[in-house]
Parts: sequence; C-alpha cells; structure tokens
Amino acid sequence: MQLRVSFLFFSGGLLFFSACSAPRYEYRYVSGKTAVLRHGYAEAPPKAPRQVQAAIAAGNRIAGLPYRYGGGHGTDLAEAYDCSGATSYVLREAGLLNGVCTSTEFRHFGNSGEGKWITVYARKGHVFLSVAGLRFDTGWAQKREGPQWTTLSRPADATTLRHPPGL
Repeated sequence: MQLRVSFLFFSGGLLFFSACSAPRYEYRYVSGKTAVLRHGYAEAPPKAPRQVQAAIAAGNRIAGLPYRYGGGHGTDLAEAYDCSGATSYVLREAGLLNGVCTSTEFRHFGNSGEGKWITVYARKGHVFLSVAGLRFDTGWAQKREGPQWTTLSRPADATTLRHPPGL
C-alpha cells in the first residue's frame, strides 16, 4: 500500500497538506520471495509455501484463456474466466477457498490487509490477486483480456485488501 501526499503551495508558503492511503499494486522483486514471470507464466520461488506453489500452478493453467463475464463460476476447469472466476479458481486449487466468490464477496475473504504471499484486491465489480509478488488479473492496461500474470503496477482505488490466514 502506498501513501499519497499532496502539497499545495501559495505565495511561497505551505498552505495545505493532506495525506491519504490509497491501495495500489506495485511490483517489487524480492529475492527468494517473488515469483518470476517467463513467457506469460509464473515460476514460484523454490521455498514458497505449498499453497503458494499450488496457486501459481493453477494460475498458469488458466493464464491466456479468454475473458467471459460469468466465466469460471463452476467447479470444473472452464473455457473462459471473468475476474472473480479466475480468482476463485486459483484460490480453490490452492486449497484456500471452497466454491466460488463474486468480486464483492471477496471483500470479506480471509483476513484483512496485505498478505505475506497472497493478497486479494477486491471491490464491487472487480477483483485481482497478487501471488508471490506477481499480479494475476483480467485485463487493465494490457492488450489482452482474460486471466494473466503481469508485473505491471495498477491503481486499486476502492479496493479492500484481504489475504488467506497465514499467507
């Protein structure tokens, strides 16, 4: 999470100061803790917890599939995914979720705040994940839509950050 600080200067003096906390996904490589992105697929850090490795493997299985509103809301592998279907699939395959959640429901998933290994960024209408430092998202500032791994930073205005307990 980043802190945004705004200054307004007037006649050479400081007139106004404000600071507000705004969630944002920022890619930061940390040796041994951050997954590596190669040709669109993530490689988990060797010593990552079992659930993190399983989440990355699940994301790799659906990375590059097309976007479809309502896609991935079953319990089987789908032909296309929306944001909450993709997030649900990754977490379910890692043993961290039973069933499927909507983006709004993910605002109450797990524990509050940023996780050590996995963070869910959820708001009404959209959800995405950060797993071992890589963002798994459907679209936003990319040429393709559909689930994919990326290191591109993105704003996360109005999101609630949640994480699986212990991760």
